Amino acid sequence: MCNHSFYFLTLDKSMIKNNELNILGTALELCCEDPKTGYFRDGFCRTTQEDSGTHILCAVVTQEFLDYTKSQGNDLSTPMPQWNFPGLKSGSKWCLCIDRWLDAESAGKAPFVVLEATNIKALDYTTLELLRNYELPVI
Repeated sequence: MCNHSFYFLTLDKSMIKNNELNILGTALELCCEDPKTGYFRDGFCRTTQEDSGTHILCAVVTQEFLDYTKSQGNDLSTPMPQWNFPGLKSGSKWCLCIDRWLDAESAGKAPFVVLEATNIKALDYTTLELLRNYELPVI
């Protein structure tokens, strides 16, 4: 799953959170604006002590992951407007709880990870090597 291709991407300042770092040690990049993701619903995988789920991993979800997490009692497919949650479908980018992703990884159901948009705090829970195994391929 690793893709070691080099590519260049031009980012405007609105796509980077300057005060946070990603797992590569560079500026944390935007995960997704449509739908707005993250604990703060600002598109970035940032966290705070009040974030009991630690939503710090930017993933591109698959149907296999959505089915798995629903079977575990966490339905990410059904919209919940009261939580400003649109419901996800295969291909959606979303800031996942790091523990939920690790559970899915152990079960062989983990989705791809966007390394540049995954918060450096993820390294408190797992290794960069493991996360690189799930790096989103560049097409």
